[in-house]
Amino acid sequence: MRIDPHVHFRDEEQNYKETIAHGLSVAKEQGVDFVFDMPNTARPVLRESDVIRRLALVPKSEVKRYYLYVGATSNPEQLEEAVSLVKKFKEVIGIKMFAGKSTGDLAIIDEEEQRRVYDVLAKNNYEGVLVVHCEKEAFMTNTFDPKNPYTHALSRPNIAEVESIKDQIKFAKETGFKGTLHICHISCKESLEVVDKARGEIRITCGATPHHLLWNDEMLKETHGLLYKMNPPLRSKEDVEALRVALKSGKIDWVETDHAPHTIGEKLHSGYPSGYPTLYLYKEFVEEFLPSIGLSKKQIEDLTFNNIVKAFGLKI
Repeated sequence: MRIDPHVHFRDEEQNYKETIAHGLSVAKEQGVDFVFDMPNTARPVLRESDVIRRLALVPKSEVKRYYLYVGATSNPEQLEEAVSLVKKFKEVIGIKMFAGKSTGDLAIIDEEEQRRVYDVLAKNNYEGVLVVHCEKEAFMTNTFDPKNPYTHALSRPNIAEVESIKDQIKFAKETGFKGTLHICHISCKESLEVVDKARGEIRITCGATPHHLLWNDEMLKETHGLLYKMNPPLRSKEDVEALRVALKSGKIDWVETDHAPHTIGEKLHSGYPSGYPTLYLYKEFVEEFLPSIGLSKKQIEDLTFNNIVKAFGLKI
């Protein structure tokens, strides 16, 4: 069995991009048995009513394959409810925090407000998984030019990810956070080193995407480079190689697609959103690319299922 623990399915106001039903059908075609859906939808998943509304969109025949995260805000009362939702609904798999702006309106930019998230979760005895999008605004620049897509990589440099990861580790330590801190879509060598150093100090995991393992930032220089705009951006060839080495050495815990469908018109002309529908690459990536770089069958099973089940305490 295989799990994709990081998808951005659309629906409702954005059903022209994709519905949950369609996303689940793509997952099945790609050999993915279970998906974990992110909360930064057009109407974000923050409260019990949002969870109920979102679950109602799942086809009845597919309910056992679908899990979702509830989003984190800096509001202590909302965070307390988020903890209760993870306990109440077996479908609510964990909590997601955006420590930097990406798609949607769930970013928590202020460091003290980020720290508050860990503090509230610790005081409410949360021992589940907190997944974090790590990009620190202080190290990002407002220099993206759609006429030169490569500027997106320059505007969100490695250091933005690295420093944000350092913040999350510090906050987890300072507050006595007892859950698992998961660093989403790790993308550069320096980040791998920071996470690896913290493994003996806190419960921490990290995931890597097919697009960060397959492609480098030269793709942004190609014709229609805007199609390859994503957060965090594609990195250098050296970073891609470091990710591949880490994958083989067990320093990356799982692969996650960060599947994010947008229309071609949006990507190239209207708003230039970040994200790539990477779920469509999953089967070829797992069954052809991973063996081609030397991963064993056992390593692939760990990266696509076993490590995820262990971290989330799933009984499947």
